[in-house]
Amino acid sequence: MSQVRILVDADACPVKEEVYRVAQRRKVAVAVVSNSPFRVPIDPLIERVVVHGGFDAADDWIAERADARAVVVTGDILLADRCLKAGATVIAHTGRPFTPASIGSAIATRAIMADLRAGGDVIGGPAPFAKADRSRFLQALDEALVRLERQR
Repeated sequence: MSQVRILVDADACPVKEEVYRVAQRRKVAVAVVSNSPFRVPIDPLIERVVVHGGFDAADDWIAERADARAVVVTGDILLADRCLKAGATVIAHTGRPFTPASIGSAIATRAIMADLRAGGDVIGGPAPFAKADRSRFLQALDEALVRLERQR
Protein backbone atom coordinates (compact mmCIF):
# COMPACT_ATOMS: atom_id res chain seq x y z
CA MET A 1 0.00 0.00 0.00
CA SER A 2 1.35 3.44 -0.88
CA GLN A 3 2.33 5.99 1.70
CA VAL A 4 -0.03 8.78 2.75
CA ARG A 5 0.86 12.08 1.09
CA ILE A 6 -0.47 15.60 0.68
CA LEU A 7 -0.91 17.16 -2.77
CA VAL A 8 -1.25 20.95 -2.67
CA ASP A 9 -2.77 23.04 -5.47
CA ALA A 10 -0.40 25.82 -4.53
CA ASP A 11 -0.83 28.80 -6.88
CA ALA A 12 -3.48 30.52 -4.75
CA CYS A 13 -3.15 28.51 -1.55
CA PRO A 14 -3.17 30.62 1.65
CA VAL A 15 -2.36 27.66 3.93
CA LYS A 16 0.95 26.34 2.56
CA GLU A 17 2.82 27.12 5.79
CA GLU A 18 0.21 25.19 7.77
CA VAL A 19 0.58 22.22 5.42
CA TYR A 20 4.36 22.26 5.91
CA ARG A 21 4.03 22.32 9.71
CA VAL A 22 1.52 19.45 9.83
CA ALA A 23 3.51 17.41 7.32
CA GLN A 24 6.73 17.82 9.29
CA ARG A 25 5.01 16.93 12.57
CA ARG A 26 3.32 13.85 11.09
CA LYS A 27 6.25 12.88 8.78
CA VAL A 28 4.05 12.96 5.66
CA ALA A 29 5.35 13.71 2.16
CA VAL A 30 4.03 16.83 0.41
CA ALA A 31 3.98 17.79 -3.27
CA VAL A 32 3.49 21.54 -3.70
CA VAL A 33 2.26 21.91 -7.28
CA SER A 34 2.18 25.22 -9.17
CA ASN A 35 2.52 26.83 -12.56
CA SER A 36 5.32 29.12 -11.38
CA PRO A 37 8.21 28.56 -9.00
CA PHE A 38 8.22 29.85 -5.44
CA ARG A 39 10.11 29.01 -2.29
CA VAL A 40 9.35 25.95 -0.23
CA PRO A 41 11.16 24.80 2.90
CA ILE A 42 14.26 22.70 2.36
CA ASP A 43 13.00 19.41 3.70
CA PRO A 44 13.17 15.89 2.24
CA LEU A 45 9.42 15.55 2.85
CA ILE A 46 8.53 18.60 0.73
CA GLU A 47 8.75 18.47 -3.04
CA ARG A 48 8.20 21.55 -5.21
CA VAL A 49 6.61 20.62 -8.54
CA VAL A 50 6.49 23.30 -11.22
CA VAL A 51 4.36 22.26 -14.18
CA HIS A 52 4.34 23.72 -17.66
CA GLY A 53 1.84 23.28 -20.42
CA GLY A 54 -1.16 25.45 -19.83
CA PHE A 55 -3.88 26.59 -17.53
CA ASP A 56 -4.90 23.17 -16.14
CA ALA A 57 -1.43 21.59 -16.04
CA ALA A 58 -1.17 21.73 -12.22
CA ASP A 59 -4.70 20.32 -11.86
CA ASP A 60 -3.87 17.51 -14.28
CA TRP A 61 -0.66 16.65 -12.39
CA ILE A 62 -2.54 16.47 -9.09
CA ALA A 63 -5.54 14.55 -10.46
CA GLU A 64 -3.26 11.95 -12.07
CA ARG A 65 -1.65 11.23 -8.69
CA ALA A 66 -4.71 11.47 -6.44
CA ASP A 67 -5.80 8.19 -4.88
CA ALA A 68 -7.13 6.76 -1.63
CA ARG A 69 -3.83 7.54 0.18
CA ALA A 70 -3.74 11.22 -0.84
CA VAL A 71 -5.06 14.34 0.85
CA VAL A 72 -5.57 17.04 -1.77
CA VAL A 73 -5.63 20.69 -0.69
CA THR A 74 -7.44 22.88 -3.21
CA GLY A 75 -10.05 25.56 -3.62
CA ASP A 76 -10.77 24.43 -7.19
CA ILE A 77 -14.16 22.69 -7.28
CA LEU A 78 -13.57 20.90 -10.58
CA LEU A 79 -10.19 19.59 -9.40
CA ALA A 80 -11.84 18.51 -6.13
CA ASP A 81 -14.40 16.53 -8.13
CA ARG A 82 -11.69 14.76 -10.16
CA CYS A 83 -9.75 13.88 -7.02
CA LEU A 84 -12.81 12.62 -5.16
CA LYS A 85 -13.60 10.33 -8.09
CA ALA A 86 -10.04 8.94 -7.75
CA GLY A 87 -10.70 8.18 -4.07
CA ALA A 88 -8.70 11.03 -2.49
CA THR A 89 -9.61 13.03 0.58
CA VAL A 90 -10.10 16.65 -0.50
CA ILE A 91 -9.99 19.72 1.75
CA ALA A 92 -10.56 23.34 0.78
CA HIS A 93 -8.24 26.05 2.10
CA THR A 94 -10.98 27.04 4.53
CA GLY A 95 -10.97 23.56 6.09
CA ARG A 96 -14.26 22.63 4.44
CA PRO A 97 -14.08 19.06 3.19
CA PHE A 98 -15.25 18.28 -0.31
CA THR A 99 -17.20 15.02 -0.23
CA PRO A 100 -19.04 12.93 -2.80
CA ALA A 101 -22.26 14.15 -1.16
CA SER A 102 -21.36 17.86 -1.36
CA ILE A 103 -19.48 18.16 -4.64
CA GLY A 104 -22.56 18.12 -6.88
CA SER A 105 -24.10 21.18 -5.26
CA ALA A 106 -20.71 22.94 -5.24
CA ILE A 107 -20.37 22.37 -9.00
CA ALA A 108 -23.94 23.57 -9.60
CA THR A 109 -23.37 26.73 -7.54
CA ARG A 110 -20.15 27.40 -9.43
CA ALA A 111 -21.99 27.10 -12.75
CA ILE A 112 -24.78 29.45 -11.61
CA MET A 113 -22.28 32.06 -10.43
CA ALA A 114 -20.36 31.83 -13.72
CA ASP A 115 -23.62 32.37 -15.65
CA LEU A 116 -24.48 35.40 -13.52
CA ARG A 117 -21.02 36.91 -14.07
CA ALA A 118 -21.22 36.21 -17.81
CA GLY A 119 -24.59 38.00 -17.88
CA GLY A 120 -23.00 41.12 -16.39
CA ASP A 121 -24.38 40.73 -12.89
CA VAL A 122 -22.14 42.15 -10.19
CA ILE A 123 -21.84 39.53 -7.50
CA GLY A 124 -19.54 39.25 -4.53
CA GLY A 125 -16.76 36.73 -4.39
CA PRO A 126 -15.93 34.41 -1.55
CA ALA A 127 -15.62 35.77 1.97
CA PRO A 128 -12.12 36.96 2.90
CA PHE A 129 -9.86 34.27 4.34
CA ALA A 130 -10.12 34.49 8.13
CA LYS A 131 -8.26 33.25 11.19
CA ALA A 132 -11.11 30.79 11.83
CA ASP A 133 -10.58 29.34 8.33
CA ARG A 134 -6.92 28.70 9.11
CA SER A 135 -7.80 26.98 12.37
CA ARG A 136 -10.53 24.89 10.72
CA PHE A 137 -8.09 23.91 7.95
CA LEU A 138 -5.45 22.74 10.45
CA GLN A 139 -8.01 20.62 12.27
CA ALA A 140 -9.41 19.12 9.03
CA LEU A 141 -5.95 18.28 7.67
CA ASP A 142 -4.86 16.68 10.92
CA GLU A 143 -8.09 14.62 11.12
CA ALA A 144 -7.73 13.47 7.51
CA LEU A 145 -4.14 12.33 8.06
CA VAL A 146 -5.04 10.48 11.26
CA ARG A 147 -7.93 8.73 9.49
CA LEU A 148 -5.69 7.64 6.57
CA GLU A 149 -2.94 6.41 8.88
CA ARG A 150 -5.46 4.30 10.80
CA GLN A 151 -6.56 2.67 7.54
CA ARG A 152 -3.06 1.32 6.98
